[in-house]
Amino acid sequence: MPQKVGGWARVIIEKPFGHDTDSSAALSRALEPFFNESQLYRIDHYLGKEMVQNIITTRFANRIFSSIWNSRNIACVQITFKEKIGTEGRGGYFDGIGIIRDVMQNHLTQILALLAMEKPQSLDAECIRDEKVSLLKCIEPVTREQCVLGQYIASADGSIPGYLEDQTVPEGSTCPTFAVLRLNINNDRWAGVPFILKAGKAVEQKYVAIRIQFKDEVHPYGDATQRNELVIRAQPSEAMYVKITTKVPGLNEDLRQTHQTELDLTYHSRYNVRLPDAYESLINDALLGNSTNFVRKDELDVAWRIFTPLLHQIDRGEIKPIPYQAGTRGPKEADEFIVNNGFKYQKGYHWIPSNKL
Repeated sequence: MPQKVGGWARVIIEKPFGHDTDSSAALSRALEPFFNESQLYRIDHYLGKEMVQNIITTRFANRIFSSIWNSRNIACVQITFKEKIGTEGRGGYFDGIGIIRDVMQNHLTQILALLAMEKPQSLDAECIRDEKVSLLKCIEPVTREQCVLGQYIASADGSIPGYLEDQTVPEGSTCPTFAVLRLNINNDRWAGVPFILKAGKAVEQKYVAIRIQFKDEVHPYGDATQRNELVIRAQPSEAMYVKITTKVPGLNEDLRQTHQTELDLTYHSRYNVRLPDAYESLINDALLGNSTNFVRKDELDVAWRIFTPLLHQIDRGEIKPIPYQAGTRGPKEADEFIVNNGFKYQKGYHWIPSNKL
């Protein structure tokens, strides 16, 4: 190996890292004779995104967040990935993967781990990855009762053909192109807090965001307030904002005349800087030998453990996806599932980026 003659080797491996627990373990075993773990850089490009990398700093460098980051204050967490495009002639490839393997077992699970892990002893790569592994070990495997699956059909205007109309997709495929899952974390910090992962193709917009809803504040305002919410948005543009309740401006005698507004950090209007592409950031990290934002083998193992039983049921055709029209939000059953699991949609609120004011 190069190290033996004074050099070094770092191998970047792109996903998929297998398709279930056993195949992932087999891939790792195949690499062991040639590379040790410190040389392997399993790349998940979402860990290179600016807003994902900012999660640790937001949580652990700000006391206002670190002190309320627990089940006593947080009601629900939702991590969402949406794409407007469908499979676009690549359905034959996608059909062997499905939406859960494509983005949920990796991208969204990595985001969840950063959101929910305990404070690391230091910002050293191994300390951070140790805490992510510890957190993932606390998550129960997902069951079919904890999910809603969907598959898109043609859009109302016919501009987007249905998934099964893709000639590369096997006839009668039950591959999900949309999923909502509830994950339960069995530890003292998060007991009882639903973590909802939502992902879909051929939906109404391109959007990637984290929404952390805090518990309702009732006394003395009654129903005049809505939940506070921290939103971290990665796409279509980077932003972080906190929804808060304030008095309606003007001569109002009744303090219960309130509305929801936000404390807003929209990156493009606040910072005059070009944010690096995710792969650009991660390849630079690999060249520097910084493995913080790469996936370690034990992380991979515990992540597959969470999803493999459900994936095998889907592969056997035991769970039929619900049809939804391309260009919509997805199955209405998904929204119902999310509400039934503790998330509250905010009525009458529409975020306006600060650069549009």
